[in-house]
Amino acid sequence: MIHNRFINRRACLKGVGMALALPLLDTMGWAEASEKKSFKPPVRLGFMYMPHGVIMDRFWPANAESFLTSPPPALEALRPVLEKCLMMKGIAGVSNGPFKGAPHALELSTWLTAALPDPDRRGEINISISADQIAANAFGAFTTLPSLELATMPQTWKENQAGLNEAYYSHCSFRSPTQAVPAEINPRNVLNRLFHKKEQTGDSGSRANPLDRSMLDLVLSGARDLRRTLPVNDQHKLDEYLDSVRSVERRIAAIEIRQKEAALEKAGVRSSRRNDSDSPPIEIKIPEGDKRSEYMQVMCDLNVLAFQTNTTRVCTYIGSTPNGVSYPELGFSDKHHSTTHHNNQEEKVNKVAAITAFNIEQFAYMVKKMDNLKEGDGTLLDNCIMMWGSGLEDGDRHTRANLPFILAGKGGGSIKTGRFLPEIKGNQGDLLTTILAAAEVPLDRPVGIATKQIDEIKA
Repeated sequence: MIHNRFINRRACLKGVGMALALPLLDTMGWAEASEKKSFKPPVRLGFMYMPHGVIMDRFWPANAESFLTSPPPALEALRPVLEKCLMMKGIAGVSNGPFKGAPHALELSTWLTAALPDPDRRGEINISISADQIAANAFGAFTTLPSLELATMPQTWKENQAGLNEAYYSHCSFRSPTQAVPAEINPRNVLNRLFHKKEQTGDSGSRANPLDRSMLDLVLSGARDLRRTLPVNDQHKLDEYLDSVRSVERRIAAIEIRQKEAALEKAGVRSSRRNDSDSPPIEIKIPEGDKRSEYMQVMCDLNVLAFQTNTTRVCTYIGSTPNGVSYPELGFSDKHHSTTHHNNQEEKVNKVAAITAFNIEQFAYMVKKMDNLKEGDGTLLDNCIMMWGSGLEDGDRHTRANLPFILAGKGGGSIKTGRFLPEIKGNQGDLLTTILAAAEVPLDRPVGIATKQIDEIKA
């Protein structure tokens, strides 16, 4: 609502020309807003994954009392927002059952399904709908995109473990028991998906134009007109948001340029010969020597923008997959997977701990940014439930009895944060069921192997 005038959904559906989604402003209401009802922002759900488990005695806080005051080094990046985080120890994963030889095919595919594949149809996809897609089915009618699936690495790893379909190895989202949802690894494509306009091609199809200066310039003139009507707080919020969109676009462009330069160098093309016609922009992906943190943070920013504009309320981000990825940014080139088989060698244990801290640092980057964005009576993070975790407890032994999870965000007041619960009894299906219930996702049955909700984590 702006100055007692509602902008309803029907008016927008009729067409508003060039448009850019806006963040929630104090002078606006959402959906079926009414002067008789107080505004309550929607809850968003985010899931960020790291493979191969953690070094357990370096991940868990020493006790409940030390969680906020003396967190372990793995959590140091989260220290500024620990009051809005929740950790729980004692969440069991799905038992490998008949798939003893397939720990890595199962660690990601069971992470959000909490279910095993059908053992009689191993070569096909047949598992269970994942928790994120259950939420997408509930929230999708209220947003432009039902869900957003992101990944850092291509989902193309091929390995035959226990005869299981390759999709189990690199997918965590399943729209139905037989349909895996691919994740997007190119940040330019994600940006276009969030903020593109469509141009008719002359037939029944359409193509998406990339977000470029011309589009932003067109909407900025309208944004300036809107800005003059807003109170000071909303003016600051609008300025910050538009700067964020510009910044993300510029950083993606810089990555594209750097990738193109690297490809030309590899091909032996000297700088003096380079121009726009030398070669087309290459696909964006992380080479072994690039800064993974920069790439991951751009993807995290896209997740934040998607939530801030209510373009979607559900996002998954596979920060890495069990396909031999390394982390040269940390000063060593050892493969993540092989390093986790450390046999208690101190050097390898230290490297696994560094990889864990690095991945949590990227998660912290995202949730801290959410906590700096005002929304309603709190922040964007207050209205989210962001889950970070892994599908293995210990990558050395492939155990799954005590999976590592971190929750950030209060879920609109449904989650009690600022705590470490060291003796939770439950499984990952129980946790996922509880998270969906906290976000007010209607459930006709528990998720996967769940038998209950974990009441201890609720507010």
